[in-house]
Amino acid sequence: MTVDSDRNATTSTADTLRLVRDGGVLWVRLHRPESRNGVNDTMRDELVAALTTADEDPEVRCIVIAGSGDDFCVGADLAASGPPPTTPLAFRRPMQPYQELFRIIWELETPVISAVRGRVAGIGWMLALLADIVVASEDARWTHVFGRRGMVPHAGDPYFLPRILPLRVVTEIAMLGDTLKSEDLYRYHAINRVVADADVETTAKELAARLAVGPTLSLGQTKRLYRRSLASDITTAFAEESAASAMLSQTRDRVEGMMSLMEGRRPEFTGS
Repeated sequence: MTVDSDRNATTSTADTLRLVRDGGVLWVRLHRPESRNGVNDTMRDELVAALTTADEDPEVRCIVIAGSGDDFCVGADLAASGPPPTTPLAFRRPMQPYQELFRIIWELETPVISAVRGRVAGIGWMLALLADIVVASEDARWTHVFGRRGMVPHAGDPYFLPRILPLRVVTEIAMLGDTLKSEDLYRYHAINRVVADADVETTAKELAARLAVGPTLSLGQTKRLYRRSLASDITTAFAEESAASAMLSQTRDRVEGMMSLMEGRRPEFTGS
């Protein structure tokens, strides 16, 4: 999946995403409004391709994930999945590609913002909450649907959500299945900004512009260190911190950061 080399150009190379490059910011827009941006296998695979490609592109210095139409994402598009599996083993296999998608988002070194409007359900929670900065409409409605349908949370949900929400909170959400407002998740520190619906994408654009002129390599390693520390011991965390510091010590942005400090001016980072 590619984006036109011309800045501010829109390219659609498939039916399920719209990619817009705006300077150093790549907007990845879920584009299945007829299904409230429900994720089918095609969208899942195209998200993997788009996000992986963006993370490897030095010109992409921030990614924004948003929805088309009135909703962010209502989860997997079950109508597009065909008949349900009939054996326990067959149930396991379809989950693995979705688990890999969310692992990729979790491990992206490029800063990620989600711009959330309308409905969010099922695996839409992870598309929204795995971002580094979450901007959500005060009118958005969040429904954790698995328990309502006799399922356990899946596609990586049991791993990721307890790392974002307090355990008792996520357990209550999963068991009761109540629809929540963005303000509820803001109170639990799972959302960074709650704004009027009309201001969601404007706010996301402003934040993305700030990240896109930052020290990209440093921001990526910062993300990596914090997220890996959630699953590592202190010795490993200290070793990785030291390795990341050494790796960044000679980068242009590190030198520029120190020189600008000594010269009393604002740094001008290039992402290198």
